[in-house]
Amino acid sequence: MKKTVLSIQHLLAMFGATVLVPILTGFNPSVAIFCAGIGTLIFHFCTEGKVPVFLGSSFAFIPLILSVKEAFNGDLAYAQGGIMVAGLIYVILSFVIKMVGVDKIKRYFPPQVTGAMIAVIGLNLLPTAFDMASNNIMIAMITLAIALIINNFGKGFIKQLGILIAVIIGYILSLVLGVVDTTTIAQASLFEIPKFTLPKFSLEAIVIIAPVVLAVFMEHIGDMTTNGAVVGKNFLENPGLNKTLLGDGLATIVAGFLGGPANTTYGENTAVLALTKNYDPSLLRRTAVFAICLSCIGKFGGFLQSIPTAVMGGISILLFSMITLVGVKTVKDSGCIKNKKNIIIIATIMVIGLGTTYLSDKGIVIGIPVTQDVTITGLSLAAIVGIVLNVLLNNSNTDSKEDEEAVKVRTTTA
Repeated sequence: MKKTVLSIQHLLAMFGATVLVPILTGFNPSVAIFCAGIGTLIFHFCTEGKVPVFLGSSFAFIPLILSVKEAFNGDLAYAQGGIMVAGLIYVILSFVIKMVGVDKIKRYFPPQVTGAMIAVIGLNLLPTAFDMASNNIMIAMITLAIALIINNFGKGFIKQLGILIAVIIGYILSLVLGVVDTTTIAQASLFEIPKFTLPKFSLEAIVIIAPVVLAVFMEHIGDMTTNGAVVGKNFLENPGLNKTLLGDGLATIVAGFLGGPANTTYGENTAVLALTKNYDPSLLRRTAVFAICLSCIGKFGGFLQSIPTAVMGGISILLFSMITLVGVKTVKDSGCIKNKKNIIIIATIMVIGLGTTYLSDKGIVIGIPVTQDVTITGLSLAAIVGIVLNVLLNNSNTDSKEDEEAVKVRTTTA
């Protein structure tokens, strides 16, 4: 019973973002939920059940899906084809990493790079959470306050259910205030099979969508690093970055084939792990099974979609803040800030990652153009610059450590 409730809590935390992508792009929400469940099981199979991850719909693909949708007169089947090719590139990358070795890849992602990347992910997501909360500030703040109180003062199992309890109380309060739209519940069928669709392939659609793999690859490394930092394990080494990439890639291929948006590892999942301190991967597999079953229960899906945006906004503020703090902790615990070069690297990643995103919202796009419709900006651009800058300034992680030791020796001698 305990595992069941904890799994439902995970599903609840993932649900809002998972269905938001299909709602924004035109994909079927039920298919997206089904693909998230199937994709998660595929990921766990590829990673030997070692990584506590639940896959959800990727936000990085939204503008590209919309571009393909417009180019092909609203036919999302061509976007599905592009998504499948993006997943295939992921799979190819996983084999390349297996041949080259994770150590040669990992050396380019020291704490000063990964920690800053994680912090940028959280900080970039926070405005979205505040925007959701702005729908009803009172409800959002009450929901957030309840989650914080339970997380700080709760004991045992109650503390682990902080998110679920906060959402339930927020939902009840919303019902009392009359701000819950129950139309989705009334219109939904009790049981219905998700409406799957087959993909179509076009070089134009593939060229539009495929380059986003670079951005998602960086996000994947960041999420795996964050997940490992929370759990206390190095998932880039065991089961290995090649296996986590393989799982993500195959899950995305399946999603594209069935008619869902691309799958990706979720920051919300990591935040829930950090809050509940439950790191058992079997909980996430159970969550995946629930997602598959619930995708076929129309009434329950309608109920989840009726949860007010403000309630999810209050919870999202907490979750995204936790991601930011994990990034800060990664930098702090590594001691990398003792090296002034690393401070420059961290500051550069933060400025580019946050600054270009802010300017993009204002209609000013700064980045590396890949195609007419695709530009590497935001986190992806920050990651690339951060990695190159780290290589130029530190040459390698070993050299960086040697520099720090030299500083310690000089200080001791002085």
